[in-house]
Amino acid sequence: MELALILLFITLILIFIKPEYMGYNAVFMAVIALFLNVVSLEDVIKVIDIVWDATLTFIGIIILSLVLEEIGFFDWAAVKIAKFSKGNGILMFVYSMLLGAVISALFSSDSAVLILTPILISKMQILKLNKKTLFAFVLAGGFMANTGSFLFVFSNLPNIITADFLHIGFIEYFKNMILPSVTAVFVSISVLFLYFKNNIPKKVDLDLLPECKSVIKNKKLFNFSWFFLVLLFTGFVIGDFYHIPVSVFVLGGALLFLIISHFAGGVSFGVLKKAPWQILWFSIGLYVVVFGLKDAGITSYLHEIIKNSNALEVGFLSAGLSGILNNLPTVMIMDIALKGIENQALVYANIIGTNIGPKLTPFGALATLLWFNVLRKKEIKITFFEYIKFGIVITPLILFFALESL
Repeated sequence: MELALILLFITLILIFIKPEYMGYNAVFMAVIALFLNVVSLEDVIKVIDIVWDATLTFIGIIILSLVLEEIGFFDWAAVKIAKFSKGNGILMFVYSMLLGAVISALFSSDSAVLILTPILISKMQILKLNKKTLFAFVLAGGFMANTGSFLFVFSNLPNIITADFLHIGFIEYFKNMILPSVTAVFVSISVLFLYFKNNIPKKVDLDLLPECKSVIKNKKLFNFSWFFLVLLFTGFVIGDFYHIPVSVFVLGGALLFLIISHFAGGVSFGVLKKAPWQILWFSIGLYVVVFGLKDAGITSYLHEIIKNSNALEVGFLSAGLSGILNNLPTVMIMDIALKGIENQALVYANIIGTNIGPKLTPFGALATLLWFNVLRKKEIKITFFEYIKFGIVITPLILFFALESL
């Protein structure tokens, strides 16, 4: 058991230190675990069977997001939201948080971080807002990337992994998560506003921003993208009835949209290079290491604890483990421990915990690690202790209301 835990912690440390090499580091540690007989070849085969659909779905969502970014879809959304506030700083804050929640729900928390965060920073700088205001929008926006990321199965990698592993359909998942998700978003915006209210300006000069139409790079593709997104969601519903893997629609649809955008609007196939292909190796490698904990009996121990717990307890357990271990190994461990438990509320509580809980610490989620990397590139500094202070104050309250609404 000790060796399995040591390998997991080394893996997480390597990922935290060098997130850009997370796939290679995870696979390297998986090979070490295999060499030390912590896991077997049979475990590796099981892992690939568990994560392939989830990982390909996630990559598809990112590719789709990157193509929409090339078209100017997210730039348009950010400017539109700002203009809609009519210069009211409070409304602009609320609308920006709603935009972050919608983007994370539709295009994953990682897309919200990688694409929307730089756009919001750029718009804040154009509006010549001070550092405290920029800090408030950036930190609150980063939080919303995870708060809105459990509405749909495809909104976050832990959701997809859990739905695949425990055989939860697209419609069934959505029906059970819509109220907790809406509650989490509403409570998050309220709490974040109270936390940052002194840093939010009453008035903003919107004349400094460009017109919405000017940021759209291809009008025909922009209009077509709305139709395509509706078509894609229809595919999810149809696929649910016929038990077709989600990745067929997401990755297949993303590649089709890229081909159409390339020939209709000159979008380069080079966007494929920006896709997080390392996620594929990261998911497999990390899950192989986590399987060592299963073989060591840790998941059986958790199973005994969980089966006598309620949703609130399981949600906070998942949240705490996510803050310490990162949400991906946590959701993997907890999914294995939940196998065979009939109380479905505990499954959804686990998902909520592994979406909101990671905001407790800077290393709680892949999205947060990517968010810090974006901030470093933009020369915006948020220290470890500033983030911890923020996370500990905000996260438990939002988690509580989301779990209660479940």
